[in-house]
Amino acid sequence: MEADTIVPPTADSADAADAAPPSPRTRVRRHPERGVYDRAAIEAILDEAAICHVGFVHDGAPVVIPTIHARIGDALYLHGSAASRMMRTLAAGAEVCVTATILDGLVLARSVANHSMNYRSVVVLGRARPVEGREEKLAALRAVVEHVDPGRWGVARHPNEQELHETLVAAVSLGEASAKVRTGPPKDDPDDLALPVWAGVVPLRMARGEPVPDEPRGQGPGGP
Repeated sequence: MEADTIVPPTADSADAADAAPPSPRTRVRRHPERGVYDRAAIEAILDEAAICHVGFVHDGAPVVIPTIHARIGDALYLHGSAASRMMRTLAAGAEVCVTATILDGLVLARSVANHSMNYRSVVVLGRARPVEGREEKLAALRAVVEHVDPGRWGVARHPNEQELHETLVAAVSLGEASAKVRTGPPKDDPDDLALPVWAGVVPLRMARGEPVPDEPRGQGPGGP
């Protein structure tokens, strides 16, 4: 929708020593000035994003599935039912594209063509690795639970053997990943600046509401 170029502060402030050169597949081409290759910035976006989207090919057709993720070090973990089409495909070592996005604001310009959004996003490309060891599998599941609600693993019942058997976990390396960030106000054409139209940014954020207990069942410790 837009033709402007906004240089993200994240890219300017990234330490060059921590920024790995992007691969030909992860180099940002559209608005390359928004590309961020600093590993710490990439990890921070993945850790904050509530969900991700996993793209893969199944039976010759592209499929994209929203799911929960968690990161441990340089590995991104995904999980699901052993009967899941996505998890069966990933466990077989499929090539995947994982994306995560945080929407920070609506950028409202004076012209429709220059409307945009402020966002932080990550793309991870790679081949999924099935997680088969019990210790790594439990660590990944714990990370997923803690990603959703920090501290929850310490109060909820841990998975039993049957549940572990029925759950598949796959890992994707962050070795081929990049971020893209847009910040700042709209960039209107000079001829539009005098138009009597409100322009600016409407900040957005995801926030928790008031918890609703599962009544009338008994309640124990560990409430949000």
